[in-house]
Amino acid sequence: MRWDNLGRMPLRAEINPALLVWARQRARLSVEDLTPRFPKLPEWELGDLHPTFKQLENFAHRTHTPIGFLLLEQPPDEPLPIPDYRTMQGHAVERPSADLLDTLFQTEQRQDWYREHAESEGLDPVEFVGSLTPATDVAEAARTMREALGFGTNERGSNVGDARRLLIEHAEDLGMLVMVNGVVGSNTHRPLNPEEFRGFALVDKLAPVIFVNGADTLNAQMFTLAHELAHVWLGEPGLSDVTARSHPSTRIERWCNAVAAELLVPLTALRNEYRPTQPFVNELERLARRFRVSTLVVLRRIADAGYMDRDAFNQAYEDERERIREILGEQEKGRSGNFFNTQPLRVSRRFARALIASTLEGETLRRDALQMLGFKKLSTFDELAVRLGVS
Repeated sequence: MRWDNLGRMPLRAEINPALLVWARQRARLSVEDLTPRFPKLPEWELGDLHPTFKQLENFAHRTHTPIGFLLLEQPPDEPLPIPDYRTMQGHAVERPSADLLDTLFQTEQRQDWYREHAESEGLDPVEFVGSLTPATDVAEAARTMREALGFGTNERGSNVGDARRLLIEHAEDLGMLVMVNGVVGSNTHRPLNPEEFRGFALVDKLAPVIFVNGADTLNAQMFTLAHELAHVWLGEPGLSDVTARSHPSTRIERWCNAVAAELLVPLTALRNEYRPTQPFVNELERLARRFRVSTLVVLRRIADAGYMDRDAFNQAYEDERERIREILGEQEKGRSGNFFNTQPLRVSRRFARALIASTLEGETLRRDALQMLGFKKLSTFDELAVRLGVS
């Protein structure tokens, strides 16, 4: 705490109150969320009272805001580093949260490291990045991707968990970094909100990255993963909040959505498999098991195949989503699993193996490796190295 020259009272930070409002909103927090810890917050935001420097430091920590930002004259502009294709009720999302920004910047840092690693190791560029265009026929694009990924309808394991694992493994075998994480870094107190974003792609010939919001349901992650894979094949980075129901306004997002749906559930296969005379919910569940996807993706494909019009699809989608909510209840929550199984998925197994090997060879500082992996202890690093077979 900073005191005046006589050591009698804490000095107050005479900051622009608008910065406190900006930081709170950026952290997606309400005044009510923060007043138990900062009882004078309403007065701070009105400018009737200023926080002490210690209080300001605590406020910055609680709102995940760099302290220097709170000392500026006006709130800073924080543009996203990639195109933003998200919409909320048909409108662009105006301001990214601190959780989203921190996730993006951390992912970019990992990508930068891996790109330099790939260059130093003389790794070949990932040849399919940017190999397709929005003019490519959707069915042809999905077929090309499916064959490259070894993800035919009979190559997906026994359940959706197997399908996600296999799709990620095959994508990484092709040279991609796939990260699935439901929190900021390793901080379980900062969950990512699927309603804000579901995934993004950072396109690079040497280090293409896909990030999937792991806080979403497992079934929803499959569609996001397929959508972001389409972004990589297209060579177009972007931040997405798409679902199987989405009808994006931009050509790129429409194409990626259509390719994702076709990749997961080929329309020809759907028409061959669908039995319209059977009870509808039974068919949704049977086909979801058949293709290792959600019933919502199956529902979209039934509509794509012409078995229902847009109004009927929208109503059926709402009904099915509500049915799923009732079934899932609390089942999807708290599925973090074993840390040493989860962490490689959070940062990309391919990235983790390369970083650990580089560190053990003395090319990367252990301090930097711990920071990029989200670890604090060397013992955790050593254990992960053993489990990944790098030590």
